[in-house]
Amino acid sequence: MKKLFDAANHYIETSDWKIIAVLKFCLISLGVMIGMQIRPEQKKAVFLGALSVFGLTYVPLMIKFFRVFTGKK
Repeated sequence: MKKLFDAANHYIETSDWKIIAVLKFCLISLGVMIGMQIRPEQKKAVFLGALSVFGLTYVPLMIKFFRVFTGKK
């Protein structure tokens, strides 16, 4: 696993924001395709789980971004 994580870190370090954006579009497309396979009666639970993960990850990312943007880092 360490070799995999090291390779991922190196990939991110050598990429610019455009490559990361393309990676994110790729992952969101994968998420949409997986989401289309969920049974209708399970969609609410999956949505709430995804909403929780989004909230727990988006807020810290935006806090860090705005600190960098305003120069308070």
